[in-house]
Amino acid sequence: CDSCKHPGAKSLAQGYTATKRAMEIFSVTSCIVLSFLVFGFLMCRLHWTHVIAIVVNIVLAILAADFSSGFVHWAADSWGSVDLPIVGKAFIRPFREHHIDPTAITRHDWIETNGDNCLLTLPALSFIAYRLLFGAEDDLSLSVYWFWLILSVFVTFTNQFHKWSHSYTGLPRWVEVLQEWHLILPRKHHRVHHVSPHETYFCITTGWLNYPLERICFWPRLEQLITKLTGCKPRQDDLDWASKTK
Repeated sequence: CDSCKHPGAKSLAQGYTATKRAMEIFSVTSCIVLSFLVFGFLMCRLHWTHVIAIVVNIVLAILAADFSSGFVHWAADSWGSVDLPIVGKAFIRPFREHHIDPTAITRHDWIETNGDNCLLTLPALSFIAYRLLFGAEDDLSLSVYWFWLILSVFVTFTNQFHKWSHSYTGLPRWVEVLQEWHLILPRKHHRVHHVSPHETYFCITTGWLNYPLERICFWPRLEQLITKLTGCKPRQDDLDWASKTK
């Protein structure tokens, strides 16, 4: 493909190291183990009176995951540099690569696609597992734990939904149905973000919050405030990588 031949794309792709891979394997493995552990503990304490609270938590967790995905996506797209210590190559690099070569994500396996997101869930899942193992919890605490578990699940799968939004062949029919019903990020919806200079529609879990945030000019106003306070311009590093010729 033309985009994967871009000099910047080649350089960014080479930044995927063995250390990064090891971190992703650890994150994915830990996330899966902790998620099943927490789910098992919560199911053991489940009562029919909790059902309504769980349904409400599902909706709230999806909205929270969608906004969180938008905020992280906006921050990584708009600010910082690949040259920053630790976070630059580990976390900002994939965002720069994605704008130059949007189809690169479709060539990533499950570990590379979801490793970073799994890492983000580990503090909350670890805390909940500890509390459920060693603490006596009331109904309110259990409801909060359900929220964080569901949020963790949607955070974990956010980049998978994102990957599917760039995949135009070979998707299972059930994934296409979820996209058509807008229960996960649809392909046509996400294409709005990939119009240069990539300054809108940042939410990539379901995309439900993109339109309302766009209507209130949430991201532009936040950028104007940051630029006023710091003098930094959004997406400068992103534009520099896109314009590389060697």
